[in-house]
Amino acid sequence: MTNPEHSPSLTRADEQEAVLAATVAARIFELRKAKGLSFDALSQKAGVAKGTLVQIEQQRGNPSISTLCRLAAALDVSVADLVAPTEATTQTVTLLGRDDARQLWAGPSGGTATLLAGTQGPDMLEIWDWVLMPGESFEAAVHGAGTRELIHVTDGTLALTVDGATHLVAAGGSAIALTDMPHAYANLGKEPLRFTMTVHEPAAE
Repeated sequence: MTNPEHSPSLTRADEQEAVLAATVAARIFELRKAKGLSFDALSQKAGVAKGTLVQIEQQRGNPSISTLCRLAAALDVSVADLVAPTEATTQTVTLLGRDDARQLWAGPSGGTATLLAGTQGPDMLEIWDWVLMPGESFEAAVHGAGTRELIHVTDGTLALTVDGATHLVAAGGSAIALTDMPHAYANLGKEPLRFTMTVHEPAAE
């Protein structure tokens, strides 16, 4: 396999995507084997197609945020556990630089969702940086019971839909949302939208 860090044909984005794919593949393989789960068993538990799991472990594509959330829940870890190097989740204090952030979603018009930092699961905290361009939206996976999101909008207006009800959060405003139910984020305006989001997903009882 070609080392992405030494391949002149790869852009920086390509390198980051290759590193992310390798990290996720290794972590899922490690956790699946530690729990004695076959592809079939993990597929059933996570609600993810067996073929998708095989592709992930063979580094033939990066999973979506929704797939990562389902796999993390099934493996009793956090999304950060899957996408961050193992050593970066086990220190008393971990300092993270710009290169440690993980972009896990790219919108059709240039929007992004970037995981800046996260703790180990299953009782986990994560902080995200979101950018939605005009007309972009993202339908999020339903999280575990009791999950809450703290959102602060810095630019634009966020259309936050939770359990069928839409709430507008303007720049400078914040929202606290219970997200163990269907929820989505959208930019209905004409300017780019940017917000930060902290997620707390408590361990399952």
